[in-house]
This record gives sequence, C-alpha cells and structure tokens, in this order.
Amino acid sequence: MIPPAFEYARPASVDEAVRTLAGAGEDAKVLAGGQSLLPLLRLRLAFPELVVDVGRIPGLRGVREEGGTLVVGALTTHHAVVTDPLVRRYAGLLAAATATVADPAVRHRGTLGGSLAHADPGGDLPAVALALDAELVAVGPDGRRVVPAREFFVDYLQTALRPDELLVEVRIPKTDGSDGWGFRYEKFSRVAQAWAMVGVAALVRRDDGRIAEARIGLTNMGATPLRATATEEALAGVGADGVARAAQSAAEGTRPTAEPAVSAAYRAHLARILTRRAVLAAARMG
Repeated sequence: MIPPAFEYARPASVDEAVRTLAGAGEDAKVLAGGQSLLPLLRLRLAFPELVVDVGRIPGLRGVREEGGTLVVGALTTHHAVVTDPLVRRYAGLLAAATATVADPAVRHRGTLGGSLAHADPGGDLPAVALALDAELVAVGPDGRRVVPAREFFVDYLQTALRPDELLVEVRIPKTDGSDGWGFRYEKFSRVAQAWAMVGVAALVRRDDGRIAEARIGLTNMGATPLRATATEEALAGVGADGVARAAQSAAEGTRPTAEPAVSAAYRAHLARILTRRAVLAAARMG
C-alpha cells in the first residue's frame, strides 16, 4: 500500500530536530532506522503531516562507559549493539535479546532508540530495558530529561516522550558476570523471525548457590512491557528447587490480549514456562 503524503525534514543536529518537532507538534513523526515507522506508514496506521529524519544526526551512535553506566546512543543499530564488546560484557542481556530481533537486514537498519520509542509491547527490547533498569534520555526545548524505563512506557505504542522531545541515549547500569550476574532471553514465536507471542528477559544475580536478586521483563503480556514483580520477590533467596514455584506467579498482574491464534490464558501459560527456563539459565541452575 502507498503511504499517505507527508512533508519531510532532515535536521543536521539535535537542536534543529527539537525545533522542527516543536514547530510541528503532534503532527510529526521521527524517522530513525525506519523499521518501525515505515510499516505503519505503508499500512496507513500512521498519518503524520511531517516526517523528521534524524538518521544522520552526528553523535547519536555508539557505546561508551561512564563509570558504572553503559551509554548507548539512540541511533545505534541493532547489529552494532549485538557486536559491541562493551555491551556484550556489561549488558549481555541486551546483546542476547537484540540478536533475536527480526532478521539481519532489519538489524542493520533498525535502531535501539527507535525500537524503544516505538513502544510495541510485542517488541523484544522494551522488556529488556525494564529488566536492565535502564534510563532513557530525551532532549526537548527545556533541555535534557532522564526517564526511568519503568516510567517510559505508558500505553500501547505510547511513551513518556513529549511531541517536541527526541530520544538521544539509553543509560544502562553495568551488570557483569564477575559480580554474579547472569542473563537469558527466552521467547516463543509462531514462526522464525516473527514477533514474540511471549518473551521473558531475565537478569539474575546468584550468591552462594542461591538467587540473591532477579529482574524479569515480560514481552507481549499487556499494553506495555511489564516487570514480573511477584516472581522477582518470590525468587529472592531460593535455590534451583524453588524456581518453578516462583515462576507460577509470572503472569500475576498482567493483562495479555487474546488473538485468533492464541488465548490470553495460553499467553499466561507461556509466561510461566519461559520464566522458569530463563531464570534457571540465567542463574546457571538449569
């Protein structure tokens, strides 16, 4: 299908992009890698009057360290995330989950910031951002603003970003295997490279053979990505024999949608199974 007509702008800096967005208000859409927005345009599910292409703004790509934090530019492609040595060492969960996104062609064009700003609850990376306790940095007319991932996703395809703000970086606390952290991303899809029917991002710290701390993000279990807080609490202090019992609470507080091919009850069932698998693998207990 042919997209509806729109105006096109390609700002050369973050400041210019913010001014452009502020002038257009809610009638503008940001184009980064295009792997989320272009399908919406083709299907006529989005009708922007202005598309603001930020793909060539310098300084928004790459990964760097700032003390105990990993900083990933919003325009860093999925492929760059997967292959970056800092991400693989200090945010292995992000690298592992990103490697499952779509196919190589999409991973070479799609961006981390674009995926998070799109806020599809069926996408892999929003739930990972929750599990990593990431912070998202936006720039608007009033300057920089830091939004915790737990406050960033507000509804289906909606975020805390204001119409005149641009997501510029993602800040992730380092988690290292030498500190006892392990990770695993498990998802179930109908066919290869499809959206996850359910996904589980598990980040687990083990101490003396037991789980000291667990963070679990859920994909496609509601209108937004969610944390499985009941299971996280139930996992504290347990060994391998307690994981299955704790995983039974994975769907607590969620509102999975029903589709012709999958019921809400089946999604909840998958969440429990995948959580058990992910936690055991992350804690190296399986």
